[in-house]
Amino acid sequence: MKPGRKIEKIFKWYKDYQYVKNKRIMITGAAGFIGSNLVEFLVKENEVLGIDNLSSGTEDNIREFYSSKNFKFKKLDVKDKDEMKQVMNGIDIVFHLSANADVRRGFDDPVIDFRENALATHNLLECMREKDVKELVFASTSAVYGNAGIIPTPETYGPLKPISHYGASKLAAEAFIFSFSDNYDFKSSVFRFANVVGKRGTHGVIFDFIEKLKKDNKRLEVLGDGTQSKSYIHVEDCVRGMTELHGKGDGLFNLGTKERTSVSKIADLVVSRYAPNAKIRYVGGPGGAGWKGDIKVMQLDVSKALRNGWKYKFESTESVKTAIEEIGASA
Repeated sequence: MKPGRKIEKIFKWYKDYQYVKNKRIMITGAAGFIGSNLVEFLVKENEVLGIDNLSSGTEDNIREFYSSKNFKFKKLDVKDKDEMKQVMNGIDIVFHLSANADVRRGFDDPVIDFRENALATHNLLECMREKDVKELVFASTSAVYGNAGIIPTPETYGPLKPISHYGASKLAAEAFIFSFSDNYDFKSSVFRFANVVGKRGTHGVIFDFIEKLKKDNKRLEVLGDGTQSKSYIHVEDCVRGMTELHGKGDGLFNLGTKERTSVSKIADLVVSRYAPNAKIRYVGGPGGAGWKGDIKVMQLDVSKALRNGWKYKFESTESVKTAIEEIGASA
């Protein structure tokens, strides 16, 4: 076999290999960014019930799956316990992705993170307990670490001191998940994501930059001083991490990359692609970060996930470059 064909075969395996098969799966937040990508990955080999209240997600993200016999969608709020219990019969695994994912929004509305992240998760756990659903996969975040004193940050790092309401609410949700798992024999997997980017993305630095340049292609205003440096993981690698690692080890994994990308690098890449004549202006922020609650330097130690068999395809800057094309194409 020629080397080129061998490489093509490997990448076809990477694309087609399915780690979850023949299950009845509920995905909360199914119409959102990561949720809709998870639907796309799982729907070929599983029965998928997508749940979303459409407060931030959109049916446009999942409309292409409506014709699949394996997919059903129900507009439903996870906090509606009675309605949730009615649709949980026969579910094997719940992938819980519904949340307020806009970290900055929580600064102006401190209740939203508690309500949509912590309270909603507790309600879901109660429904699972009453309906005897025994496996949960949870989308958590690197924000639970706060300004970590160890970079890259391992899962064992502590004490955990989130600096955003978003991070605090996710940490509270994690705590309830682990306590329910111990008390009621759930199998739970918690994944702490680095910054997830890619197709169908509707918030975050890349999306914000592209939207700003659509309004003014002569100037890009950047929050912070540009030296913010974080790890970016492509949504495809994120989804594969959840499906490949769920149920393994102690159920707690970081998902990210081994490298970081600066905000100034992202600004340069976006401007070069969409508005080459635009001038970049850094407006500063607390300690050089973008806003209160923004973690300036973030990189997760992903060695535990790698030891357990996960492999990611895109390094941090490659994830950013790919997402710039994907988000720009749909913007």
